[in-house]
Amino acid sequence: MKPTLLIVDDDDEIRTQMKWALAQDYEILQAGDRAEAVEKFRTAHPAVVLLDLGLPPNPATPEEGLATLSELLAVDPLAKIVIISGQGEKTNALQAIGAGAYDFLGKPVEMVDLKLLLKRCFHVAQLEREYREMQGRLQSDAFDGILGTSTPMQVVFDTIRKVATVDAPVLILGESGTGKEMTARAIHNRSARKSGPFVAINCSAIPETLIESELFGHEKGAFTGAHVQRKGRIEGASGGTLFLDEVGEIPLPIQVKLLRFLQERCIERVGGRQEIPVDTRVVAATNADLKKGMLDGSFREDLFYRLAVVQIALPALRNREGDILFLAQSFLQQFASESGKAGLSFAPEAQRAIQRHDWPGNVRELQNRVRRAVIMGGEKRLSAQDLELTNATSSNRIGSTLKEAREALERELLQQALRKHNNKITAAATELGISRPTFYELMEKLGINKSGPERE
Repeated sequence: MKPTLLIVDDDDEIRTQMKWALAQDYEILQAGDRAEAVEKFRTAHPAVVLLDLGLPPNPATPEEGLATLSELLAVDPLAKIVIISGQGEKTNALQAIGAGAYDFLGKPVEMVDLKLLLKRCFHVAQLEREYREMQGRLQSDAFDGILGTSTPMQVVFDTIRKVATVDAPVLILGESGTGKEMTARAIHNRSARKSGPFVAINCSAIPETLIESELFGHEKGAFTGAHVQRKGRIEGASGGTLFLDEVGEIPLPIQVKLLRFLQERCIERVGGRQEIPVDTRVVAATNADLKKGMLDGSFREDLFYRLAVVQIALPALRNREGDILFLAQSFLQQFASESGKAGLSFAPEAQRAIQRHDWPGNVRELQNRVRRAVIMGGEKRLSAQDLELTNATSSNRIGSTLKEAREALERELLQQALRKHNNKITAAATELGISRPTFYELMEKLGINKSGPERE
């Protein structure tokens, strides 16, 4: 079936001309005034509308057309309404776009431009429709908020389903922001342990002197300040799942104790001599290269193979074809509803910016940008500027001299490395092939401030 297009114009001749020009590709509906337009829109639910601003009873002014635009969007906020009018002043165009119009073309219309614009409108409308349908299907098979329709994510979902039914350790690999903890929670919630606790610990956030006690607990008097007996996270997760995030940051002596627990399912608290059996499943995660760690001696090979009975590799957002806009729309709907801004949508240029951006911070970056845009942006449409995704012209961005161009490139590379490695200076410097002192010198020279605490 051909998609339905509603043409709203008070000029019969213009409507007829457009119908003959577009009827081959679209099922055409026509209306000559606001009442007729709203009635046909409610009945047929066309995804796209061509709307003249100059409608009776006051065809010489844009007020009636703008009122029609408002009524149509009240019926369907996601409708793509293209303004086509002889009222071609810039102020009218800006007013219509600000009121929720998708785009604006002045008369006389170039049919080639109109056909291209309509093709894009229907394509975006189709994506949004598929998104809503997919969202509905996912409600009954949600992975604790993990969304994705791309092939790589379907592989991840299939692996989660399979591994959740067994008790084998799992190692989740992926860049920062790809959803490693959410994946671990999905495994837990689909397992026979779902009624038990899910205990998460970030191994890189705990000082080396405390991590042994944090994991295994301690007996009273085991060290200065140990005034009472305390169970560790492994015991606390008994009957459930222990999630070890950034497992590559665990010191070698503690790796030995963790390996022993995985082999024997028993622990000894710090300062204790009694072996305590613990029924805890371990799911670990890292964004580091553990195989490189095995080569340089910072990570035990036998522990790697104990943890990585099953591996799940989470794809970077830039490699999830078709998911970026899908996720952005999902976050927008969620945050707009929470903020009392139902009906908020992305402007066309914002959608293009979202798809062009490389997303070094992955899903977490996308989520945070959309949340901030909903809070700080307008009431109808979010722009690329609201998302802070506006790209300066190449001359401004790169610089007019070789020195400026070099500094701009260095700044971009350092910032990307910091984001990728969660502000770990050593890891970022290693990726760029420079020393840690050199990395600090460049940060100072280029005026770079870390976006969060350094985690080594």
